[in-house]
Amino acid sequence: MARIIFELPERFGFSTELQVYISHVNQGGHLDNAQLLSLVSEARVRFFRALGYTEADVAGLATVVGDMLAQYKSEAFHGETLRVQMTPQDFNRYGCDLVFCMTDVATGREVARGKTGVVFIDRKARRPAPIPDAVRQALQAVAAR
Repeated sequence: MARIIFELPERFGFSTELQVYISHVNQGGHLDNAQLLSLVSEARVRFFRALGYTEADVAGLATVVGDMLAQYKSEAFHGETLRVQMTPQDFNRYGCDLVFCMTDVATGREVARGKTGVVFIDRKARRPAPIPDAVRQALQAVAAR
């Protein structure tokens, strides 16, 4: 089976640190694949909070994950602190990708990379909604950092 090839951007406009808890570790003693998604979700929440929003209310719209890509580069272990860098890319009318890179803070070792496709939703209509101009500008400002 061919491996996913996913190139990272040259820079990231947002960074946060997350600790690997024992509940994140599987029977193999390393970060569980489902828990990786949980950590990326936490980083996404923090990303929107840094812009002054919550995922449930981004200028009156909610966000949902439309798709997710993850490529593992190395194991992560209980007690490690991971830096998750994130930046928006590939904008469309209804959303964008949040590209991420996860590394171990102590060693710089890359753990995982990927992207989360974020779609903006009108909660009442339960349908995709165009990105508000102010939100698009804020996202593009992060991408330009």
